[in-house]
Amino acid sequence: MKRILSAFILSLIFLSAVSCKEKQTKLPAKDLTITRSDGTTVIVNAEIAKTPETREHGFMERKIIPDNTGMIFIFEQDQILSFWMKNTPTPLSIAFIDYSGKIRDIFDMKPFSLDTIVSTVSVRYALEVPKGWFAKNNIKPGDMIELLNDW
Repeated sequence: MKRILSAFILSLIFLSAVSCKEKQTKLPAKDLTITRSDGTTVIVNAEIAKTPETREHGFMERKIIPDNTGMIFIFEQDQILSFWMKNTPTPLSIAFIDYSGKIRDIFDMKPFSLDTIVSTVSVRYALEVPKGWFAKNNIKPGDMIELLNDW
């Protein structure tokens, strides 16, 4: 009986670890080119969140988000977007981007915060990166992101 109970407990621990790992699986990614107002460019490798499920989960549970990487959230139509940091342990910055690729807003977000961060205008995309990445790379509202046709 002790062996069965031990095997059951070990199975639960294993399944729990596997399910946590699955939540942290990376999505397919593409390199996005951002053109600054001075004409210079910077590239960010962004995972693509385009389904309701991937957009809802985002970077939740991710403890490490390497520099020059991020996640782009793709929506079907322009709208006021709002994000929060529920279950997200890593500080992030977010850019709200309109249909043409113009960055309209950039905000910093705090880990685990339930405060909503809301775009000031209707936008179609949001790009999350490690906190401070936009500032470090001199990226500001008005700069342009080259949008891909094959999301």
